[in-house]
Amino acid sequence: TVSAQLSFGFSARSMDVGLLDVDICGPSVPRMLGLLGQDVHQSSEGWSPIYVDDHLAVMSIGFMLPNQDDAIIWRGPRKNGLIKQFLTDVTWGELDALIIDTPPGTSDEHLSIVTYLQDAKIDGAIIVTTPQEVSLMDVRKEINFCRRVNLPVLGVVENMSGYCCPSCGHTERIFSPSTGGAQVMCQQMEVPFLGSVPLDGRVAAAGDKGMPLA
Repeated sequence: TVSAQLSFGFSARSMDVGLLDVDICGPSVPRMLGLLGQDVHQSSEGWSPIYVDDHLAVMSIGFMLPNQDDAIIWRGPRKNGLIKQFLTDVTWGELDALIIDTPPGTSDEHLSIVTYLQDAKIDGAIIVTTPQEVSLMDVRKEINFCRRVNLPVLGVVENMSGYCCPSCGHTERIFSPSTGGAQVMCQQMEVPFLGSVPLDGRVAAAGDKGMPLA
């Protein structure tokens, strides 16, 4: 959700942006960008990304599946090979920003991105969490992973932060922040807190329809 809406936002500001989906086993970016059913084309120059508009280019393994419900059962080396192809064989053109959407955790996908882009001066990572401690436990590991590989942490976004009732305006913390939520964790880990995204039906609907929120 965050990477898709961030890409839409950059594009709306006339920035040339690429969105690379490296969640190999669960590629949701094609749906969230409204690109289901699109196919990747290959030329002598490489793979052509799929364009949402003149400013937003997208690449995902989801475009290569004959059936969107097919399971991808790959071990690390095969994942790494595809990620390398995405970075070297896709004709992105001149971009103002390349956003890379990764799965949760600190697995093959993250190591591959850091390794293959170590000379590219990556601006940093934005980490998305939910408020409850079981999620924050993983995020602390991700922050420490970034520090070990010298990847700057631009900040943390708290998703599903609370549900605001459209009728009465009351905000209910569905996922209880028993240890203070992302904001407190950011203070403890000394990383920026970028803000929160509430539980809102409009956010879910935008993702399902592949539309920007605004």
